[in-house]
Amino acid sequence: MTDKEILAIALAQSAEDIGCKAEDFTKNENIICTHHMGENARKYYEKPIIGTFVSYGSNVVAAVQDDIRDITEEYLKKFEYYHLFETPNMNWLNDKLRPMGYGVCFMAEYYLPKLDMVKQQSCDAKLKVLEQKDFQELYLPEWSNALCEGRKELDVLGVGAYKDDKLVGFAACSADADEMWQIGVDVLPEFRREGIASAVTSKLISEILKRDKVPFYCTAWSNVRSVRNAVKCGFIPAWVEMTVKPLSVIEKMNSEGK
Repeated sequence: MTDKEILAIALAQSAEDIGCKAEDFTKNENIICTHHMGENARKYYEKPIIGTFVSYGSNVVAAVQDDIRDITEEYLKKFEYYHLFETPNMNWLNDKLRPMGYGVCFMAEYYLPKLDMVKQQSCDAKLKVLEQKDFQELYLPEWSNALCEGRKELDVLGVGAYKDDKLVGFAACSADADEMWQIGVDVLPEFRREGIASAVTSKLISEILKRDKVPFYCTAWSNVRSVRNAVKCGFIPAWVEMTVKPLSVIEKMNSEGK
């Protein structure tokens, strides 16, 4: 697999996720289409989704419901595409959406591996490759970034870091799409800043690639620790997403402290 092939797989997956064409992400002008999740969309997306804005760095593709199409078109014309995912411009969009009962919900940055940068990072813990059958006792709060109890069937592969037979760091991946597996990582607080996160993450990247799947990584812009881990392991920023959902969904998330 090459970097070019990895990017092509990601573009095709993003197109499947929102209902556009893969080549739309590489055009110089912004694109608007009707939001439609394909049968092979990433499995963690939850309806209702009012709209999704995606950029791979050339433009913005906005897949939206018909009732916010006019607002979206005005938004895309009003600001440069690379400012559409930041305040204060995003506040303009929110102000337009709120009377309709919608708001900006999720914002995230996604990473893909650059193959010549992927190198095994070292730590003083023992690393062990784990499979789905090994996860049964690991659905605990301390490993909630690596594993998802609500989607256990998607957790397919992991790498654990052990000290004196104690699991102190853990990276695992979920088969969120047919060809793309997403990595999450956790390290016990008392063992952080020892290189464990990068060691288990970089090992898992290699294990995923061996299985002819594309590893990918997601983080919030503000999660500097996670971003540093991604870059250290050979990931580079590939695309960004912003999702519009009903205010009722957003308010429920806030009330639950998510």
